[in-house]
Amino acid sequence: MAIKPSRTSELLKHMFIWFILFFAFFPLYLMFNISLKDNQQFIMNPWLPSAPYHFENWVKAWHTISPYIANTIVIATGTIILSLSVSIAGAYFFARYKMPGSRILFYMFLLLMLYPGIANLVPLFNLLSRLRLLNTLWALVLVGSAGGQVVTIYVLRNFIEELPEDLFDAAEIDGAGPLQQIKNVVIPMSGSIISVMTILRIIAVWNSFVLPLVVIRDNAKLPLAVGLLRMEGEYTRQWGELMAGYSLASIPLVLLFIFTMGVFVKGLSAGALKG
Repeated sequence: MAIKPSRTSELLKHMFIWFILFFAFFPLYLMFNISLKDNQQFIMNPWLPSAPYHFENWVKAWHTISPYIANTIVIATGTIILSLSVSIAGAYFFARYKMPGSRILFYMFLLLMLYPGIANLVPLFNLLSRLRLLNTLWALVLVGSAGGQVVTIYVLRNFIEELPEDLFDAAEIDGAGPLQQIKNVVIPMSGSIISVMTILRIIAVWNSFVLPLVVIRDNAKLPLAVGLLRMEGEYTRQWGELMAGYSLASIPLVLLFIFTMGVFVKGLSAGALKG
């Protein structure tokens, strides 16, 4: 016989949930609230809304960061296409070809997950300099694609290994080569987990800061995370415009989460079941 939870336990559970939600959404509320104030209103009352509302802060912020958003979209698109193309092929190789030493090679490949990316910054800068890729969007695309390989290959390899062997046998009987098997078997069957990897790569590129700060010099080529720094004044900060810029930068990720939440949960569930 199931024991029904008491009203006290239910109340405490809901209070705890609301407590967590408060700390999660309160900074978001402050950001949107301050974005409609000028500096004097912000100093006098940063916590509560106060009239008049300065919607021009959003207009100025949009004119400032719209080129940075465009650069970020270009970088994210190139990174996702290149990263997933190589990752799917690499995962298919590790999952389907059991040649001598392949398992050792895979484990050595996984050791890269333990290596902090910031430790590569100086040699990476020297490499990009020798390749004449400094101050180009291609540098961010190539490095971003390489940086997401290990985790993506690890996840996709485990997923592909669990696909029914009969599907690949049937494809081979029909004369399908490795690329055709990837196109007709792996991608359709792994669509949910590929969608999750795509979302994670978009978030990683959108929030990338250190590498673009070091590699990019021209203001017109900066991605969003670094471009937001240009909104800070040298001597004074216009807090309303600054928070409006941060709000505009966060809206695409919020919309991405809202409209892809079902796909994200489905992909995670499929990966858990496959594991």
